[in-house]
Amino acid sequence: MIQNTQKNTNTIVTRFAPSPTGFMHIGNVRTAIFAYLFAKKNNGKFILRIEDTDKDREIAGAEKHIIESLHWLQMNWDEGPDNGGDHGPYRQSERLDLYNQYAQKLIDAGCAYPDPYTEEEIQKFRTQAEEEKRPFLFRNHRPETFEIWDGKKPLRFKISEIKSYAWHDMVFGDLTAGPEALDDFIMIKSDGYPTYNFAHIIDDIEMRVTHVMRGQEYISSTPKFLAVYDALQIQAPHYASMPHIMATGGNKKLGKRDGARDILSYRDEGYLPEALFNFLSLLGWNPGTDQEIFTKDELITIFALDRVQKSGAQVNEEKLDWMNKEYLKKKSLDERKKYYEIWIPDTFKQIPDYEIKIQKILPLLDERIQVGREMKDFVVSGEIDYFFKKPEYTDPSILVWKNGTIESTQKHLQQLAIFCDQLQDWSHIDVIKSALFPYAEEQGRGDVLWPLRVSLSGKEKSPDPFTLAHILGKEETLKRINYAQKILEL
Repeated sequence: MIQNTQKNTNTIVTRFAPSPTGFMHIGNVRTAIFAYLFAKKNNGKFILRIEDTDKDREIAGAEKHIIESLHWLQMNWDEGPDNGGDHGPYRQSERLDLYNQYAQKLIDAGCAYPDPYTEEEIQKFRTQAEEEKRPFLFRNHRPETFEIWDGKKPLRFKISEIKSYAWHDMVFGDLTAGPEALDDFIMIKSDGYPTYNFAHIIDDIEMRVTHVMRGQEYISSTPKFLAVYDALQIQAPHYASMPHIMATGGNKKLGKRDGARDILSYRDEGYLPEALFNFLSLLGWNPGTDQEIFTKDELITIFALDRVQKSGAQVNEEKLDWMNKEYLKKKSLDERKKYYEIWIPDTFKQIPDYEIKIQKILPLLDERIQVGREMKDFVVSGEIDYFFKKPEYTDPSILVWKNGTIESTQKHLQQLAIFCDQLQDWSHIDVIKSALFPYAEEQGRGDVLWPLRVSLSGKEKSPDPFTLAHILGKEETLKRINYAQKILEL
């Protein structure tokens, strides 16, 4: 066995250790958030580590994407690849010498050996096990004597004691596994890179990680990890397994093939980072109250692992949309204006009275928009165009309400133009409504208000005519009514 040189620490340390083999999705990020909240709740440290030893699957730009995603969610780590720290480097590919040092310690202690078999020979062992209807265990084929490891062959961990393991998971409680869970796994591959099963243990030891939060799929591998800690005579960290986030229907874990989205796609659709952070914090965790909107500091204060549920969590994007709306409401008028303006074409921003109009449009947007992608749809569909440019239409029938006639419509628009021309105060929607609505009540709401609304917007669906008139102002409203009258004369 190996002498334990690890120093004791009373500081709680958690880590998030993604692999740069694809984009970040909500499952990855939810684990990061829980690790972050737990560390901050306990005045501890939160470390970002990049596990980049699977070079065949690594994707260019993935590490940058990971860091960008977490920074967008306003998560700051105490140590990591971009800000350094006392336990770096923070990319596994830069820590190969360290893994080799630990590997040699295990070899010297009789706890590791070079794999003497070719892949073809190992496949024969697997096939034989299948034919005999028994599980394949490499330890049943362990050589009697070991070669000297030269780094060219895979290095395997030797299970020294075939036994059952029992451990406590901070979410799933007391867990056990029988001897069948133990096997001689590969620690270092023939290409010199360590496997996850070995590297993450060494990193957690060296970085003084006290609490490991990871997906529940790693529960079955925990006995292997505990065996390595035993061989090193080092106390294993506390484990907290995160329940799955389920795909729609709830039958299997959410994955990229089941609609798991790139986390930055939420940013691009206009979700606020604080809204998504709040939403993911409640995904599989219950605060114990009916409150649903929290600041980050509030979440840090109340977070507790004993409220993480064991069953899988379902993603409800309607709830996320609602939550985003709640956070939008908390923004100042200027902040909301900047939020909406991201999707407004620059050509509209260049018109002389743009600032006046956008200030009037804001209440309408506040009412209709929950998340930015709706604003995008609003613009693409042309539903905002009529605020900034005169509508163009040539068919007079669009102005006529149901059983009305062109003649009656002309009469109504002529009278509405008179009312509008006489009205001096356009400061509020209700003032405009009080000047026009009595006539509509007298002559028939649809017959009067339909042509007014269409003349102002050019569309069959748009906000009410009083809102439109208020936003457009007196001069533009009269111009558009006049244009409608000309179309009716054609």
